[in-house]
Amino acid sequence: MGYTSIKVSVIPLGYFFMLFVTFTSILNPIFASKICEFPAIFNLGDSNSDTGTLSAAFTPPNSPNGDTYFHMPSGRFSDGRLIIDFVAKSFDLPFLSAYLNSLGTSYTHGANFASARATVRFPSPIIPANGGYSPFYLDVQYQQFLQFKERSQIIRKQGGKFAKLMPEEEYFREALYTFDIGHNDIGDGIFSNMSIEEVKASVPDIVNTFSIYVKNIYELGGRSFWIHGTGPIGCLAYVLTAFPSAEKDSAGCAKQYNEVARYFNYKLKEAVSQLRKDLPLAALTFVDLYPVKYSLFTEPKKYGFELPLIVCCGYGGKYNYSDAAQCGETITVNNTKMVVGSCDNPSVRVNWDGSHYTDAANKFVFDRISTGEFSDPPIPLSMACRRNA
Repeated sequence: MGYTSIKVSVIPLGYFFMLFVTFTSILNPIFASKICEFPAIFNLGDSNSDTGTLSAAFTPPNSPNGDTYFHMPSGRFSDGRLIIDFVAKSFDLPFLSAYLNSLGTSYTHGANFASARATVRFPSPIIPANGGYSPFYLDVQYQQFLQFKERSQIIRKQGGKFAKLMPEEEYFREALYTFDIGHNDIGDGIFSNMSIEEVKASVPDIVNTFSIYVKNIYELGGRSFWIHGTGPIGCLAYVLTAFPSAEKDSAGCAKQYNEVARYFNYKLKEAVSQLRKDLPLAALTFVDLYPVKYSLFTEPKKYGFELPLIVCCGYGGKYNYSDAAQCGETITVNNTKMVVGSCDNPSVRVNWDGSHYTDAANKFVFDRISTGEFSDPPIPLSMACRRNA
């Protein structure tokens, strides 16, 4: 019995990949875009991205806050830069000025409405100086954004020396909108003597409220959104100190509080997925900060860090942290006044002041999340836009 010879051509795998990219580029302009060129960034959030709001409105953080990078206090709760600073620089944009920072400020390339101690929902109590929450919660930040959008264009039309300090009108449509908020809503529940189940039960409402403001900005023309989830709150010294008997994991973090953080991220990711359906012209990226930040506590040596649970700028207790001795404050110890200062080498430390991260840790987190590895969809920050909306 004879056999017919058939010639089989082997098509390189790369050819199929090229077909895939071409096909998806046609269907989805996000993939068609190479590198985004955002002319401005508008940020809403809490202390993880506050570059001077609470400082301008109330008492600014003292040195050694800001000393590592800025060599002076900069309105940030860190020894240096925050993740939002690295986001701005990745697009060759200047650091964002706080909306409330009225002195010597340029808003040409965006503005920052984030405030330390800010929440998504209406907070209680609103007394930042006494352990309460910021009056600049998400709704107020959004109202400030509305005012800024309108008034900045009035100033531009009037001309004069202040016109060049305002963003161009089209920047509001072409900008990247970043969000990093929700951490304090979880903290509010935890410190309000709610059970873990009660705190988790509050998460859907927090997330639904958050979604309203993304939709509002979309209706105003915003199209590119970069949305951060929260980190492992149970690894932070202010939580560990407040709840010393909480069950710990292998890294020494409070398990049940981290479970709440993960649940918040799960619901936020779910909400962002729904927003993609509701806002078809938007490019919405959810960024899960939790695994990146948690790795700093589980494998610090692998990434060049040490003592991740111990506060760098603090005083007292197991974690070098006390509510009564905040970073940069003057305290009295054994009848002697002293300033709560920094550890010797913040560049190898994770926790700056009990609830915030060091410049080095923030850079580490940014370097990881900007690749898209921890994003949904898995696209890098440099492609978080939709040019042909």
